Amino acid sequence: MDDQLFRDRADASINSLKKALYAAEESADFEVEEANGVLNLVFEQPPAKFVITPNAPIKQIWISALSTSFKLDWSDTANDFVLTKTGETLKTLVARLANEQLGEEAVIL
Repeated sequence: MDDQLFRDRADASINSLKKALYAAEESADFEVEEANGVLNLVFEQPPAKFVITPNAPIKQIWISALSTSFKLDWSDTANDFVLTKTGETLKTLVARLANEQLGEEAVIL
């Protein structure tokens, strides 16, 4: 995949995730912040911050959450960025991590 295709796919995936997270804010205790193409999920209780960012040189989307780094690669099969280790798509992974942070199944993306 060339750089422009990665940027297009990453932007579309992150924008779709952002819209889903804004909707999920209504039922879960976190805030979505965006700056320079980076999404942050900020939790008050317990306090935490997730960072979701495209990494163009490596053509991955990186998530820093729960003291761990998650690196998602593009999957033509899923037509989405996927965590190879688990097969989770971007939205599925973010929902699982947010629910783990909150200690309840409050986030559905």
